[in-house]
Amino acid sequence: MGIVRKLCSTLNNLKVFRLSNRNSYGYNNFITCNISVDPLNPSSSNSFLTHGIHVFQCPDTVGIVAKLSDCIATRGGNILSADVFVPQNKQVFYSRNVFVFDPATWPRMQMEEDFLRISKTFNAMRSVIRVPALDPKYKVAILASKQDHCLIDLLHGWQDGRLSVDITCVISNHYRAPESEVIRFLEMHGVPYHYLGATAENKREDEILELVQNTDFLVLARYIRILSNTFLRSYGKDIINIHHGLLPSFKGINPSKQAVDAGVKLIGATSYLVTEGLDTGPIIEQMVERVSHRDDLQSFVQKSENLEKQCLTSAIRSYCELRIMPYEENKTVVF
Repeated sequence: MGIVRKLCSTLNNLKVFRLSNRNSYGYNNFITCNISVDPLNPSSSNSFLTHGIHVFQCPDTVGIVAKLSDCIATRGGNILSADVFVPQNKQVFYSRNVFVFDPATWPRMQMEEDFLRISKTFNAMRSVIRVPALDPKYKVAILASKQDHCLIDLLHGWQDGRLSVDITCVISNHYRAPESEVIRFLEMHGVPYHYLGATAENKREDEILELVQNTDFLVLARYIRILSNTFLRSYGKDIINIHHGLLPSFKGINPSKQAVDAGVKLIGATSYLVTEGLDTGPIIEQMVERVSHRDDLQSFVQKSENLEKQCLTSAIRSYCELRIMPYEENKTVVF
């Protein structure tokens, strides 16, 4: 906040200075400055400062940081945070910059052209810009099965602003009665619910593809069906999944009871990007918690489900904030 105050204070003829917090969570938790200029000065005009995010990946060489910084500075912007990662013994550069700027003096189209020029200079493999206050929210569909804990947590997170996405629909292979919490919530907020009862012979994937055509990514909220390689290739976009940390030790029916009976002391959850390999996609987030002899099956399951909810929400927020970048064949850089 101090950086933004300093930036705003340098502008002349300020009549009113106000910081407004768009949201207390995630990437909306950046400062927006609304500046009203002295009305006695007819040459003045209103100025609006907002923030942008830029992620960059290219072959490593000298001068990348300087070029990126200069691009932002010459347009009147100011970097709020900068992250850089250069793997040891690998000629590849990763960065994520969050900056504040005035769209009146640096229009979105001009910003795209400026960063495209840098991308061409350094033969970038990835250069992505996001301006949360101006760009549309990511459209996401949620796939779920019988267990509700992750699904309900995502819906409540979307409702209260912890997840800045547009939920286009919820798709499930499990029937939910009209009076259930999920159905009542979705009806209240106008979110379509699609029950597609699947079998081993017919996973209803063609129908799912039709429903998710206009989404930016998918979320599997404890969806127990394995999506086929054909589906993954046809969809062609990212899919975020959540997995409890009891595999591979405890397979089959009721893994929580198996783990309690075995006296495990540590449980966890993993969120990752779905690939054609079963549960082998690049990891986004992992969380762990200790359990003890004092935990019965009920408290054990509750702790495990809480980890899954937190881990999945964290992964989605990181994705929306452009914190996740592919690294090597099956890893991620998460700034």
